[in-house]
Amino acid sequence: MTPSRPARTRSVAVVGGGIAGLATALALGRDGWSVTVHERAPGLTALGAGLVLGPNAVRALDALGLRAAVRERAFALTGSAVLRPDGRALSRLAASRLAERHGAPVLAVERSALHALLADAVGPGVVRCGSDIADATSLAGDHDLVVAADGIRSRTRATAWPDAAAPSYAGYTAWRAVVHTDTGLTEASETWGHRERFGVVPVGDDAVYVFATATVPAGRHAHDGATELAELRRRFGAWHAPLPALLDAVDPTTVLRHDVDALPRVPASFHRGRTVLVGDAAHAMEPNLGQGAGLALEDAVVLAHVLADGGRVEDALARFTALRRPRASSLVALSARLGRLTQGGGRATGAARDAVVRLTPAGLALRGSDRVMGWRPPRGAAAEARVGA
Repeated sequence: MTPSRPARTRSVAVVGGGIAGLATALALGRDGWSVTVHERAPGLTALGAGLVLGPNAVRALDALGLRAAVRERAFALTGSAVLRPDGRALSRLAASRLAERHGAPVLAVERSALHALLADAVGPGVVRCGSDIADATSLAGDHDLVVAADGIRSRTRATAWPDAAAPSYAGYTAWRAVVHTDTGLTEASETWGHRERFGVVPVGDDAVYVFATATVPAGRHAHDGATELAELRRRFGAWHAPLPALLDAVDPTTVLRHDVDALPRVPASFHRGRTVLVGDAAHAMEPNLGQGAGLALEDAVVLAHVLADGGRVEDALARFTALRRPRASSLVALSARLGRLTQGGGRATGAARDAVVRLTPAGLALRGSDRVMGWRPPRGAAAEARVGA
């Protein structure tokens, strides 16, 4: 009997070394793919400051084999609150109730820590920094699969999906920073003013992720962090404690400001031939659900799952689009509605908004979390995914 030939190792090129690209590289590498990540920056750096990882994101990380590592580096939140500028609570929800309902905790982490964790898990020799791929589809001739994880301004989407919508300004800007100070906070909060918000998320025993938004015309940025910090103090310095103290503790050189851009709608398909969009390249949304990284992690798990049977890549990518597009489209639209609710309208509209939030029972809010946080990895995606909180 003639011995059977060993199966050929399939290869994938991933364009983009952010969270989406590294998570996808990890997921496919664990399944035996030969992976190359092309990152055009000279080194791997994480943009942004902090992240909230809902139960869906935590489950995705568990499925990627990072259960222990992420819990070691992340901070377990005890709850979340929506507050008024005077500090009075409009709503509160215990994280334990979310964990009980969804089977995983709510964690917070510095973006750089999660990025480094994924990079370490991918391993050496996989990521090629300084590799600028202008047209990712050109890699398809040398690989079985091409993954475009090149972000909100994806050049792959712009060239290979010419009918897809381009990102546009959502109408408000955002500031971000990580403050290294011991506050004793264990609860995440978001304070709603008139077309302004201020968020506080503990990401460690002595580290707090702070973010703020304001409805302003696009492009009116200062050229230095000190001026941006002064603007934050002007807008939020009289709001409730501990916000003024947190602003006093901010290192002005760490203040990030970016106008909030998003895709008004997701592409009609996430794949073309053997090229597939993941993460922000596929579904960049406004940051109102805390799900940008979560959806990217989900993408990685689902993509590896649909490819696991070794069948035709094109057929697997069609299943990926069918599984991912409805959820991504729904959350992109929901996040945009929340942006309009919190960043638009007059003071009377804001007062009505606050009243609705204040009168919504916690049980109803908990059930409403199913749409956002109720995702679970496909059956058989990974043994780790079956482990609860």
